[in-house]
Amino acid sequence: MKEMFDRTYVLTFAQKLLAIDSPSGYTHHAIAFLKKEAQTLGYKTALNEKGNLLIYVSGASSEKTIGLSAHTDTLGLMVRSIKESGTLALTTLGGPILPTLDGEYCRIITRSNKVYSGTILSTSPATHVYPDAASVPRDLEHLEVRIDEMVKNKEAVKKLGIANGDIVAIDPKTTVTENGFIKSRFLDDKISVSVLFGVLQYLRKHDVKPNYDCIIMISTYEEVGHGASCMPKEVSELLAVDMGCIGLDLDCTEYDVSICAKDSSGPYDYAMTSHLVKLAQKHDLHYALDIYPFYGSDVSAALRGGNDLRGALIGPGVHASHGMERTHYEALEQTMQLVLAYLCEA
Repeated sequence: MKEMFDRTYVLTFAQKLLAIDSPSGYTHHAIAFLKKEAQTLGYKTALNEKGNLLIYVSGASSEKTIGLSAHTDTLGLMVRSIKESGTLALTTLGGPILPTLDGEYCRIITRSNKVYSGTILSTSPATHVYPDAASVPRDLEHLEVRIDEMVKNKEAVKKLGIANGDIVAIDPKTTVTENGFIKSRFLDDKISVSVLFGVLQYLRKHDVKPNYDCIIMISTYEEVGHGASCMPKEVSELLAVDMGCIGLDLDCTEYDVSICAKDSSGPYDYAMTSHLVKLAQKHDLHYALDIYPFYGSDVSAALRGGNDLRGALIGPGVHASHGMERTHYEALEQTMQLVLAYLCEA
């Protein structure tokens, strides 16, 4: 694989972003990090009212404005209630695969900015005590948080400042292997944000201008369905960069850029999708053209929000989405090359 982009920059950036807790509704720290990095690279930025970051890239022509998006909000949990035992009942932010959470470390973030560590456990966590320890369902009624504090009842938890509605952020457990695999929760979609910043860094380093003015939106509510529902009016087409699906009868692998023809929200723009396929073929990229059966994107949200634009969806192949995810740097490189071609070639 011929690498055009700065592998060290992209992987270091990804690790920094993945380390910032940002479940839907609690993304301000991640957005602040991204805003600072974009400005360091020399780009103008702004925030819309819902907290999405807008990054402005000047093109060779202002005849039209191209939009790109990726989302920095992730799956997570919230305190539903405090149990009399001193453990925490939960509600989901987005759709994590709940059985994968049993035994995971987490952080409880209060509204006064106190942070406590804990562990997500089954309500029957010990095989020496509970006969159903292996068989009890791993669902919201049977998962709870054990707080790493000396609390034995509800009142003691309240005295810590923990309350209903507090964020419970799951440890991403990020690992980058020597042979190029990136293993972590929340590659969906922080790895695509890293892809877009890899492209931004390339444009600045090599003094390359896109054909047209661009606005890159980093959205903050994609996992709950309305991330890019409000786009700047000047954007006439939107390319969402989000994880590519792997499994069932899909062709995508962890080494490919995936191009989505249709997901649960319907087909993507035929002309844009066809153009992306032609660009992938022209540059001999490892790509897959697939249908995502249980998926929606920022383009889906933008169209449902009434924005008058056309849209397409691509992204690096990610295995085990909404669980313990994995991709490979090769997929990132393929995706960055396709994004660059989309921006700079007719």
